[in-house]
Amino acid sequence: MSVEKVKNFFESIGEVEKVQEFAESTATSEMAAEVLNCQLGQIAKTLSFLVDKKPALILVSGDMKIDNKKFKAQFSCRPSMLPVEEVENLIGHAVGGVCPFAVNEGVPIYADESLRRYEVIYPAAGSSNSLVKLNLSEIDKYIKISGWIDVSKSKVV
Repeated sequence: MSVEKVKNFFESIGEVEKVQEFAESTATSEMAAEVLNCQLGQIAKTLSFLVDKKPALILVSGDMKIDNKKFKAQFSCRPSMLPVEEVENLIGHAVGGVCPFAVNEGVPIYADESLRRYEVIYPAAGSSNSLVKLNLSEIDKYIKISGWIDVSKSKVV
């Protein structure tokens, strides 16, 4: 189970208490925000895309969606999400628990600027009922990000 991989990662750096597990599902941003009683934008959803035919992850606020024009400008290709049946094999975590921790080697992870609005964010931790609480300043400490990018827009029209 990939939550165990995430726990092992945090245990290896002496921070196993960072992983929080819940009786309720946190599989979607909305569910996680309800369980934590926090703002939807504080949930850091991890989206999996194909970039140049290779998997890549983008960590983005739960109240945002990918802006196709910004994505194309950033990566020189149209956004194409990984097929659901390939996510676990290519990323190392199944849909509902995809997270930026303990991912397969060589998968770049990008953090979207939308996250900078919050001091505390909550990415998934490898299962549909686990999260990690991070201060914004801890992102670089626990996530091997390839860079900060701006590829999102508000879900509200």
